[in-house]
Amino acid sequence: MKGKLPQISDAEFEVMKIVWKHAPVSTNEITDRLVQSTDWSPKTVQTLIRRLVTKEVLTYEKKGRVFVYTPAVKEDEYLREKSSLFLNRYFGGDIMVFLSSCPEADALSDQEMEKLEDILLHTRKKSV
Repeated sequence: MKGKLPQISDAEFEVMKIVWKHAPVSTNEITDRLVQSTDWSPKTVQTLIRRLVTKEVLTYEKKGRVFVYTPAVKEDEYLREKSSLFLNRYFGGDIMVFLSSCPEADALSDQEMEKLEDILLHTRKKSV
């Protein structure tokens, strides 16, 4: 999907997490997973799926009597845009302000610090 990604609700995001992880995935598979992990009815799940199709975040094809869904938006693309919006909205786009505001920032494990260093090195190499 090109251009600005559509706004999706927290509930719709729960549907998307399942689709991203298990695609292609049927309506019944999505419903079964969400009914187990939430207090939503099957009708609620189907409504959320319909909304995501309308927003063009999900695509589907009918296989016999079953609708099978695949994401029209990549998970990393969606998360990258949402994190950028969050950073700009709450921290004026300043990553240092964001990092220093994290209460656990000074309590990162060695493994977390290494992961952060890897991300920074990878980002630096891409920009050089």
